[in-house]
Amino acid sequence: MEVAGIIVEYNPLHSGHLRLLEAGRAALGPDTAMVCVMSGNFVQRGDFALLRKHARARAAVESGADLVLELPLPWAVSSAEGFAAGGVQALAATGVVEHLLFGSECGD
Repeated sequence: MEVAGIIVEYNPLHSGHLRLLEAGRAALGPDTAMVCVMSGNFVQRGDFALLRKHARARAAVESGADLVLELPLPWAVSSAEGFAAGGVQALAATGVVEHLLFGSECGD
């Protein structure tokens, strides 16, 4: 089984996020496990999340994520580079994530 990781905020979850989960499974196989590392109640640059972390995690699972891990606060409230670095470290620490999925607003 393939295991893919995605670093997310889902603040809020939208159709682009759903497309990324779907595209990951389309590319890697329908049995691919999707592991999300998600910010908690505070999101990038220290803003409050629109919804509490448990509601956002539930929405992620209901939308196709198999596991949601919380990104530790120091990385969650960092710059984009710190946010990404913390997320990659968390996914690598699982020892099972083989693929890193990401999307972009412009498609590049």
